[in-house]
Amino acid sequence: MPGRIRSEDVEAVRAQTRLDEVVGEYVTLKPAGAGSLKGLCPFHDERSPSFHVRPAVGFYKCFGCGAGGDVFRFLQEMDHQTFPEVVERLAVRVGVELRYEEGSGGPRRQDVGERQRMLDAHRVAADFFTEQLATPGAQVARRFLAERGFDRAAAQQFGVGFAPEGWDALLQHLRGKGYRDGELATAGLMSRAQSGDRVYDRFRGRLVWPIRDVAGATIGFGARRLLESDQGPKYLNTPQTPLYDKSTVLYGLDLAKREIARRRQVVFVEGYTDVMACHLSGVPTAVATCGTAFGPEHIRSVRRLLMDDDAFRGEVVFTFDGDAAGQKAALRAFEEDQRFTASTFVAVEPTGLDPCDLRLERGPEAVVDLVASRIPLFEFALRSTLERFDLDTAEGRVAAMRAAAPVVAGIKDPSLRPEYARRLSGWLGMDVEEVRRAVAGVGRGAAGRGDGGGGSRPDQRRDHARGRERGDVARDQGPGRDAPSLPRPTPPDPRDPVVRLERELLQALLQAPGDVDAARFDALPADAFAVPAHRAVHEVVRAVGGLAAAGTGWTGQVRETAGESLRPYVEELAVAPMMLRPGEGAGRLAAAALRELELRGLLRESGEVTGRAQRAEAAGDVAGAGELWAHAAAITAQLQRLRAESA
Repeated sequence: MPGRIRSEDVEAVRAQTRLDEVVGEYVTLKPAGAGSLKGLCPFHDERSPSFHVRPAVGFYKCFGCGAGGDVFRFLQEMDHQTFPEVVERLAVRVGVELRYEEGSGGPRRQDVGERQRMLDAHRVAADFFTEQLATPGAQVARRFLAERGFDRAAAQQFGVGFAPEGWDALLQHLRGKGYRDGELATAGLMSRAQSGDRVYDRFRGRLVWPIRDVAGATIGFGARRLLESDQGPKYLNTPQTPLYDKSTVLYGLDLAKREIARRRQVVFVEGYTDVMACHLSGVPTAVATCGTAFGPEHIRSVRRLLMDDDAFRGEVVFTFDGDAAGQKAALRAFEEDQRFTASTFVAVEPTGLDPCDLRLERGPEAVVDLVASRIPLFEFALRSTLERFDLDTAEGRVAAMRAAAPVVAGIKDPSLRPEYARRLSGWLGMDVEEVRRAVAGVGRGAAGRGDGGGGSRPDQRRDHARGRERGDVARDQGPGRDAPSLPRPTPPDPRDPVVRLERELLQALLQAPGDVDAARFDALPADAFAVPAHRAVHEVVRAVGGLAAAGTGWTGQVRETAGESLRPYVEELAVAPMMLRPGEGAGRLAAAALRELELRGLLRESGEVTGRAQRAEAAGDVAGAGELWAHAAAITAQLQRLRAESA
């Protein structure tokens, strides 16, 4: 066997490898001062990035967990490889021919590290499968793809292939390349006979997708049954191996990672063809789990790419079928939502079409529209809970409130809880204060159980503090009052996307009232703003006659009318810098924010009207239901107009 890699070759590999490029395949990095980059540490969970990379000196350091080293150390820790395996891997990447202290020439194949041999075997297998897709025996696979709208170019883009029938087609091919039966079984490419004395192809007569890690290396396969004679499962994946762990792998992440980082969005779909359909339709941020439910390790992988930290909130969209199974999957996702800082949404196709079928039947635009029609995951969870109850009876409404209150109480963002409590009261047709008391009672009950009934748990105390910081102490006020009577609120947290949107609109309103569409702003309803402090400022603006009354000294008038408790925050809104892009005016920013508030209001109204229409139908009120459905259709038309305007 060859001995150690020569030190000069190791240094050559180090010198020719860009640390930031290697790290960037696992972590989204952003500038952090001259010559420095930073991101979320891949070695421990964190919300604020403390992982710094210095490309010029070739070292990284996490100031949170203490991890640090060079590019070799990084890959050893990330991929659990030995030092020689990492050097050999990078040598191939940068084109350095390695020499060993014993023997001459490069390393023989049987001496390459075991993990690298498994990666090589998967690469050879992937090439073999793609070549087989063009053979006469793969006609059934090509027909399957064509029937779902995927041509040869699409198959090549995603590396789709065909595993031929028979027991040893791939085995014989890999043996011819120098691979041993035992290592192929360990890699998951072969299955062992019950006797244990022979191996055979794991995938036979199936359409095959390569499953790659975030760096693009094939680590496993997913295979779809095509033949009636195949008695195996519909989908068969690679088993657990040293390369492949289904609890961490996401199909399509290698293709989606750059768009996920750029758009700060990830879309979760349910299958391989759904990922293909999304990418081909203009949703290049789509990924899917591989034969397992969405779980914590998948979140870790995605958060690093989203830069999902307290300084920025990305967007996570789950797509599910509209059937009972889809609802159940969405509610499981809701349970995991608390692990994200990002805003989470769900997009459900009402007729039950998945993205692949949707693209086939209605075109790629329908897939884009599906993602655009997303609603907050909290709202979906609440609606799904309410569907279990008869809301036409007092008993049903009370039972529904009790079931839904824990969902609202469990929302991770304290500033959103009052808004969803208010929405819940509308859907139930119950007094908002009664619903709020039910939600608050859930929190108190949890606190009592947590410490024997005396105090509150630390995390609840933190939530209460955050609520004060975001202005949750504000109270709803009726229109037309001169000065809302509010305790002095601490400015809401501008890192919250809802807070940021509303704050930007109010900043534009107070700093450049002439640039804001007065008619549209004054048409906003009293409950248009979700954040209590912003709702109070909106009420003050209405009290002075609205934006239509703006003239010389109007901002000062708003300030004076606000009263002592609210005045400091109005002053802050009036002088704080607006986050404008170069060349962008306040009017454009305000217009975008107005559209979002209008969309939010219409979505809320649509849900309420639809619920009333459904209850009217159930009660046999055909005429009343018809009027309500017509109203719902008009709202849908308004939503489409606004979305077109946003696009």
